[in-house]
Amino acid sequence: MKTQNYQNHRKFYAPHHFIYLPLVIFLQGLGVYKIFTDSVDQLLWILFSIVIFLILFLAIMVRQHYALGLQNRLVRLEFKQRYFEIFNLRSDKVEEKLDFSQIAALRFAYDDEFKILLEKALEENISGDEIKKSIKKWRADENRI
Repeated sequence: MKTQNYQNHRKFYAPHHFIYLPLVIFLQGLGVYKIFTDSVDQLLWILFSIVIFLILFLAIMVRQHYALGLQNRLVRLEFKQRYFEIFNLRSDKVEEKLDFSQIAALRFAYDDEFKILLEKALEENISGDEIKKSIKKWRADENRI
């Protein structure tokens, strides 16, 4: 497995991203094309396109909503646990000052850099993306959804 870093840390689910979604997008394109080229069954193709669009919309929204919601909760919980382990303090006050992108970015830093980047995020309010770019030794997250 490749070493994870800023350039390759995004994850794709091949059946969803490279098979199902392209197929549904193709069917949507076919339906729209047929609406303008098939005057006999135009109403049928309009209905077909509406149904395919709704399937596509629901597939994207439901999958993302549940997966990202759960992942975000776990990332926040991981931050709380890690903060407690490092500083032996509750993280409530600190967590209130950070936005989610900053909390999520900090999980890629090992403990020594975590402390430095957390302080920088609190004092300078650097973005999550800047935190990720500042990490010198990337701590891979291989368990993402």
